[in-house]
Amino acid sequence: MSSLSRARVARRIAAGAAYGGGGIGLLGAATVGVVLAEVQLAKRTVGNGHSPHPPSADGLYGYGYAGAGQPLRLTMLGDSTAAGQGVHRARQTPGALLASGLAAVAERPVQLRNVALPGAQSDDLDRQVALALGDPGRVPDVCVIMVGANDVTHRMPATRSVRHLSAAVRRLRTAGAEVVVGTCPDLGTIEPVQQPLRWLARRASRQLAAAQTIGTVEQGGRTVSLGDLLGPEFLANPRELFGPDNYHPSAEGYATAAMAVLPTVCAALGLWPAEEERPDVSRREGFLPVARAAAEAASEAGTEVTAAMPTGPRGPWALLKRRRRRRVPATDPTPTPATEPSA
Repeated sequence: MSSLSRARVARRIAAGAAYGGGGIGLLGAATVGVVLAEVQLAKRTVGNGHSPHPPSADGLYGYGYAGAGQPLRLTMLGDSTAAGQGVHRARQTPGALLASGLAAVAERPVQLRNVALPGAQSDDLDRQVALALGDPGRVPDVCVIMVGANDVTHRMPATRSVRHLSAAVRRLRTAGAEVVVGTCPDLGTIEPVQQPLRWLARRASRQLAAAQTIGTVEQGGRTVSLGDLLGPEFLANPRELFGPDNYHPSAEGYATAAMAVLPTVCAALGLWPAEEERPDVSRREGFLPVARAAAEAASEAGTEVTAAMPTGPRGPWALLKRRRRRRVPATDPTPTPATEPSA
């Protein structure tokens, strides 16, 4: 599917989410029979990981920066990818990697809280946001949401999926938190999934990722495409980048995702170098209608989309950035059992 076609589909999904439509599904009715057969085969082949419970990574990171200021508050929301299912050590989870990297860039401690739930769909975000905002005196500085894969596999209508995500972003932004959404990964790369489900899963994943971008940007959040992180690199190195169950990422896979998301988290907090915030024409960065930016981002991992201009004749505009991937700084990745100072 071309980026222009994907942009049109994403606009329709986002519009349906905004105005209450519910009839736009992720897969056409004619394919449901064969998809269901393939899904059952994939479910028998793909496990749920060796550990049903992701390791808890909540705690204080960057303890060496104690005294440099109040800890930044980072909250993870979403599904098993946000929770870190598939690894055995807390320091290997994406939340821990992001907290460690953010502490190194900010030179301040970071308090991590993870309310993500393995198996969650977008309709669980309402509950998770309530947990994240439970203490009005400790609103997160930045929230990272990773969600969407289970919406595809459970065939949740895309309009409903985007509606829940948009509402979550709106509530968090209204409370004062910055929001970064890692959009739906490319499920067409899961190793046991065969054709034609592989092609259908890829198409549905990218359509949802583009629509998620529109919904998020319109509510004041930023998105980072995770699609290709589960694309060419995962296909080329499935034993290295997938975990033991061939479904959830391995420690190396989570590190790759964290490297893609960290620059946007830092930029949202005003911590990224100013010279890198200007669009680089040589990297095909620039201002685009939000639907087109969303469609392009869905096809290239690590691509950030954020609101840039007021709504014009062609709808909202966005800035598309292809941020360079950097290694996550290695600071004390194991959380220190410390009490966060009162705000």
